[in-house]
Amino acid sequence: MNIERLSKTSKRYFHWFFAVLIIFLLPASLFAQGSDTIVPLQQEPIKILRKIDVSKLTKNGFNFWQDKFTGHWAGVDFGFNMLLNPDYKNYNSEFMKNDIYRSNSTYINLIQQSIGLQHNRNTIGLVTGLGLHFQSYKLNQNTTIQRLPNDFIEPQTLFFDQNQKSKLSIVSLTVPLLAEFQVPINNYENRLYFSAGFFTGYRLSSHTKIKYRIERKKEKLKVPDRYSLFNFKYGLMTRIGYRWINVFATYDLRPLFSDNKGSGLTPFTFGITLIQF
Repeated sequence: MNIERLSKTSKRYFHWFFAVLIIFLLPASLFAQGSDTIVPLQQEPIKILRKIDVSKLTKNGFNFWQDKFTGHWAGVDFGFNMLLNPDYKNYNSEFMKNDIYRSNSTYINLIQQSIGLQHNRNTIGLVTGLGLHFQSYKLNQNTTIQRLPNDFIEPQTLFFDQNQKSKLSIVSLTVPLLAEFQVPINNYENRLYFSAGFFTGYRLSSHTKIKYRIERKKEKLKVPDRYSLFNFKYGLMTRIGYRWINVFATYDLRPLFSDNKGSGLTPFTFGITLIQF
């Protein structure tokens, strides 16, 4: 009797367990049939994976590291000119002592070429290009320079009025070769960059100019000449920036005037980028 009662109880528990199992598994099986379809593979998985072109999968999307490296050179720079390492041993005055805040450089960097140096990154590369350099040195108001027949540079004093202005101007072609390093900050587009390298320049023209007045009439005396300046110059350049804040500096490895033709002066320029192309 006890055995029969125990058998009935076991069967009852089994039926309840089976019913609960059906209740939980039936919705899951219906959801799986409605959302997923299992298709048996007719080929080996390795052969199928070999035929997948990853580049086509990301062609219409954005791949962070496939974006090309872009340097920072093209634009308009404005700076201040200094003359370092003065040597006036053959002169009686420091006639090339210039007014730094009125001695300016304007770079118009028209052409830029960026060369990435990484296969899977776009943060390191080389930057080169072509630009124009407009350079001026503001001298003492009554002092200008002249070139003697032996190419020696000497000061010349001219008096027209009390408000006259004197400067030396040089126009050159500039070609840089910079190594640039970039660090993305906050998001992909905002990058801190630092570049350093060399530049070379070719002098296109040079002249002195004095502005003066005669009986309240404005006049100017402009004298084009090569003034024993180097036709080719070269030096060091560095640039650093983040978003709209960009600064630069250049240091010539050649003096302003040819050897033993003038005072020993080394051009140094520092400034900011006004416009980026």
